[in-house]
Amino acid sequence: MEVDKSLITHVAEVARLNLTEQEIKELLPQLKEIIKAFSEIQEINTDNTEPSFHPIELKNAQREDKAKASLSNESALRNTRHKKDGYFKGPKIL
Repeated sequence: MEVDKSLITHVAEVARLNLTEQEIKELLPQLKEIIKAFSEIQEINTDNTEPSFHPIELKNAQREDKAKASLSNESALRNTRHKKDGYFKGPKIL
């Protein structure tokens, strides 16, 4: 791929960027370097390589489920004024 001023100008127009001549001069060698790096990557033979979707192995990060004592109904409702028949009372929806 030929990287020149016309390519940078075209990409800038598509991206709706207003680049100055100085910015184009600065971007030209940078874009050439990026294209060169990706060209080198494309030359690598990957025919017998399996795809890798995660760089590290995924493991189950959940803890073991253990039953333990929880709040009683009275303890949970102790500090609220909004309760009725052993439940929290919320605002009416309709």
